[in-house]
This record gives sequence, C-alpha cells and structure tokens, in this order.
Amino acid sequence: MELFNKLKQSLTKTSRQITAVLSSFTGANDAFYDSLEETLILADLGTQRAVEIVDELRQIVIRDGLRGPDEIKTALTEILTGLISRESSTLKLDTKPSVILVIGVNGVGKTTTIGKLAAKLVSEGKSVLLCAGDTFRAAAGEQLSLWAQRAGADIVRRQEGADPASVVFDAISAAKARGSDVIICDTAGRLHNKSNLMNELSKIHRIIDRELPEADKETLLVLDATTGQNGLTQARSFKETADITGIVLTKLDGTAKGGIVYSITDELSVPVKLIGIGEKQDDLLDFSPQEFSSAIIS
Repeated sequence: MELFNKLKQSLTKTSRQITAVLSSFTGANDAFYDSLEETLILADLGTQRAVEIVDELRQIVIRDGLRGPDEIKTALTEILTGLISRESSTLKLDTKPSVILVIGVNGVGKTTTIGKLAAKLVSEGKSVLLCAGDTFRAAAGEQLSLWAQRAGADIVRRQEGADPASVVFDAISAAKARGSDVIICDTAGRLHNKSNLMNELSKIHRIIDRELPEADKETLLVLDATTGQNGLTQARSFKETADITGIVLTKLDGTAKGGIVYSITDELSVPVKLIGIGEKQDDLLDFSPQEFSSAIIS
C-alpha cells in the first residue's frame, strides 16, 4: 500500500485532469466522451489510441448500463490495464550471472537509473557488478563509481575514451571470477540517428552473446517521460537496431504525460519494466500494469 500511495502521488499531474472528467460522469453523452478523448490525448496516449479507448468505453457503458463516476473509473482502469499487460513486466534474472544492458540518449537519467537499479538488486540480496561502458562522456565513470559505492556494488571501469566493448569484456571476466549475480552495463548516450553508435551497441551484444551464451539478458531502454511522444519516436528507432526487452520510464513525477506508457507498450509490444518516480535512491519501482492504471484513474 505504501508503494501504491507513492506511485499515486507521483502521477498526480497525469491523473488530475483525467479524474476530473471521469468525476463529472452522470450518464452517456457526447460532451463527456469528447472531453475524455481530448484529456487522454493531452496525457500523451496518442490520438488514435484515445479514440479507440473512448469507443470501447462507450460500448461498455451501453452494454452494462454504467451510471456513476465509480463505475466509469473501474471500466476505464480495466481498459487501460489491458493495453499494457500483454507482455511480462518482470525482469528475468535467473542465471548467474545475468546481464542488463542499459541504453538510451543522453539526458534521460540513464546513469541515475543504473545506480538505483543496482541499489534495488543489492537490497534484494543480489551481488551486482557495474560496467562503466560509457567511456565517451566526461565524468560518466566517476558518476557511476559514486553510485556503485552508495549501492554496495562492484564496478569495472577504464580510462576515458577506451573501447566500450572491451570494458564489457573485462566486466564479464570480473563477474565470472567474483561470482556476481548481475552485471549492469552502462553505454554511451545514443542518438537514434547515429549509425556508428548503433554499430557499437551491436558489437557489445556480440561480446555478451559469445562470453555468456546461456545467461539471461535484458536490454533496457531508458526514456524520459517528460518528452512524451518524442520518447515513443526514440523507442521506435532503438527497436529497429536493438533487441529491447523492456522500457525504464523516468521522471514520471514531473510530467502530465504519463499516458506515454500506454502508447509505447501498445504500439511496440515492449513492456515497461521499471519506473522512476523521484530523485531518491529507492524511487525506482517495479512496474505493475494494474497498479499504474489504478493510480492514473484514482
């Protein structure tokens, strides 16, 4: 319940307008549906998706004779949950070691997310090794080292400008020697239109597949929720090049566009697995479709 309340509070900017419209429901009429459709679009669910959701809700209202705000909220929560519950939102980290490759453009909160994820896994009893594969951005290694210290995780890093794939190789070797449970690899911030950086990502994947062919592997794309539909554009581009297994959506506490969760999951069939709802170390939560939708509508 504490985590749900924390999630609910972080989604206030997104839920405020949606719940205001739903609370005005006293019966089926076009003005209500038009207002709800507009509000869902403003929350970044996307125009076509908002139209489809409202049409489905309209049919349920007629079929079940819904009348009050509570009934309409329950119905919309179920529709939204159905959009994002088709793929598993659970990280698969059953092998020793398992590998998490974290990708995303600069500025989305990638390094911070890695630090929070390391702390989360350590608190769950796992031994974690961080790989400082972002060797191009100044001070990236230092930042990750600070997070490793806070989280109680090991770290492998090399000098600035080193080949990122070689750092990943070193991290895998160290993890095997130390018996680490999870390797979390940072990568350079990738602009989705930079083919050389995408080629580097492919090289890293090949090394992981060669050195740990049987390991569970997660490739997590970090997106900034405040960018809305631009985040969806990034996700489309990354999916064309990388085998993305999940999305980490950051900064949900600072946006009214939390509906982007539904756009990304529904269009790309890539589940959101983690969400960032604040600046504290424990403000990275496992994603639950039911709880998220309930918090949006609550």
